[in-house]
Amino acid sequence: MKMKIDVWSDIMCPFCYIGKRKLESALMQFEHKEDVQIEWHSFQLDPTITYQPGNDLYTYLAERKGATREWSVMVHNQMTETAKKEGLTYNFDKAIIANSFDAHRLIQLAKTHGLGDAMEERLFKAYFTEGKNVSDHNTLMQIGMDAGLRAVEIGEMLNSDAFANEVHADIMQAERLGIRGVPFFLLDEQLGISGAQPVAVFTNGLQQAWAIHENARKAEINTPEGTVCSADGVCEPNKK
Repeated sequence: MKMKIDVWSDIMCPFCYIGKRKLESALMQFEHKEDVQIEWHSFQLDPTITYQPGNDLYTYLAERKGATREWSVMVHNQMTETAKKEGLTYNFDKAIIANSFDAHRLIQLAKTHGLGDAMEERLFKAYFTEGKNVSDHNTLMQIGMDAGLRAVEIGEMLNSDAFANEVHADIMQAERLGIRGVPFFLLDEQLGISGAQPVAVFTNGLQQAWAIHENARKAEINTPEGTVCSADGVCEPNKK
């Protein structure tokens, strides 16, 4: 039985990419890392956002916050430096404002092939580093193929509403759990970590969640005594 880590994330969230690296760093030091399973869940920071050609991210955020463009540039520069410490390259001057819903459908498709993490990584890089339009179907086709999916399967998904229900289900589950922002990490359905916390926080969380996981596993195999029948047809009380 593997310990599960559920992660809610939006591929247009800068701290989600950083949080992914923080978790990965903690897992590298975790002695039970081979017994950990990560599942990515969809979350949209702004479901109403649309593709806005010609509008840059600095201006967009400034208008959303009622602040100056200079303030927005400063905030993004600080985020770029934070990402750099995790080995990530953020090029906000190239970022394209777009809706992430179809990108999340692509992640849901990838999850059916065990490629959820690879797709999440590829989309993060496409948006933050390469300045790709993550709502453009041709772009998503190439990104999906880069992560290991077949073109025909990606095309069928993009030309339908496939996996839309899965995206909505993830978002609704986040609401039920009281998740208001991402990244959010739920360890073994018991311990929550909100935000791109320091690696030490993830390390401590992994250790705590593993202890809970092990106790639950032992409880499951602690079978009460009862009458059993053996292969020779003899039935008698089970004796430990």
